[in-house]
Amino acid sequence: MTTHRLGLHFGLLWSAAVASRFGDSVRTPALALLAATLTRDPRAVAVVTVAGQLPPLLFGLLGGVYADRWDRRRTMVAVDAARAAVVAALAVAVAVDRAGVVVLVATALLLAALGTFFDAAAFALLPTVVVPAALPAANGRLQAGTAVAAGFLGAPLAGVLFAVSAALPFAVDALTFAVAALLVLALPVGPRNDRGQVRPGEQGQPVRAHAPGPAGRGGLRRETLAGVAWLRGDRLMWRLALLGGGANLAIGALLAVLVLYVLDVLRVPAAGYGLFLAGVVVGGLGGALTAGRLAARLGTVPVLRAALVAQSVALAVFALVRQPVIGGLALAVFGAGGTLWNSLWAAYGQARVPARLLGRVGAAQRTMTLLTAPVGATAAGLAGAAYGVGPVMVAVAVIFVLVTLAAWRALRPAVAASVDAPPTNGGTPVRPGPPRSR
Repeated sequence: MTTHRLGLHFGLLWSAAVASRFGDSVRTPALALLAATLTRDPRAVAVVTVAGQLPPLLFGLLGGVYADRWDRRRTMVAVDAARAAVVAALAVAVAVDRAGVVVLVATALLLAALGTFFDAAAFALLPTVVVPAALPAANGRLQAGTAVAAGFLGAPLAGVLFAVSAALPFAVDALTFAVAALLVLALPVGPRNDRGQVRPGEQGQPVRAHAPGPAGRGGLRRETLAGVAWLRGDRLMWRLALLGGGANLAIGALLAVLVLYVLDVLRVPAAGYGLFLAGVVVGGLGGALTAGRLAARLGTVPVLRAALVAQSVALAVFALVRQPVIGGLALAVFGAGGTLWNSLWAAYGQARVPARLLGRVGAAQRTMTLLTAPVGATAAGLAGAAYGVGPVMVAVAVIFVLVTLAAWRALRPAVAASVDAPPTNGGTPVRPGPPRSR
């Protein structure tokens, strides 16, 4: 997945991201299993899950501010070192039988809060590791690697490790965080100018690792609003961020009732549910690995439009058919379209947004899109209880089709020239870099 032309430095960053995601995929189900062994109260188990979902909403914008204030490479190293220490402490507490529900909730909160700083810094660091033209392929490789680490390796292994010892999944997670920190630490600091990093392939042209000078010393509120204001001022990115919120409203609803729909409507046996979901991972992997090539051959906007149409058709088929094989294939196509979109849109933002604002603008996009997923999940749960999960899935498909129609208009052919044109990053012309808004 880490092709030679992306370089050794990208290989280090890719390996760190994959190692960290593997640990996450081992820890997350292990936390749920541990909570279920401590109590059978659904409210307590749910609190542990929600504790890991709240920090990105509460601290996402703050993480973007500090990703622009601090050196991004050092931020990622420090955050992963801290996460390694937190999960190692949890492993010890579990081993000595001192981990109650309160400890699990606190751990989930702290790890998710630290993750917001890591994600913002990683999003902004990638453009300093590969040339702009390689950003679509680089984002695709990152999505593909983390999908394999989570879907094919980590999640299946979590239950096996937990069966051996309840503390073992957390010890493995701590080790992956430590390995990820060392891999990022191995990245070269590179030439500096006012603490800025040189973008690969642009000799002598600094791309700042943070916002220096007065902007870096400003108040948190002003710096946060600067990222939101920049996003608001770019009509295309702002519209697609709003539409990403609409898409995540549908996706949140889909995920909330997916297991019930698959088991009760498609009649997939419980033993086959994991295999059914594996198809989604395979589809997402295919989309991620082909994102860069498709954008280079067909253009970013046509690929983005095609991805949305494919997802809309796939969701409609999934909502209407009652045959598990066809349903599984439709969901795999939906996953492929999602990774295509995420890879290309992330690359567009990384190439377009001024380097000093990358952390804040990326965090603003993520926060806008994440806010709607819990709303969709809650609405799906209530509607499913009242009307059944079949109608909910039809409503999900309708919402996604409406989002696609609006995005189709926003991504009209006239936009293609501006998307694929050489953008300006912090005043420095950079080579073309086609486009994760969702």
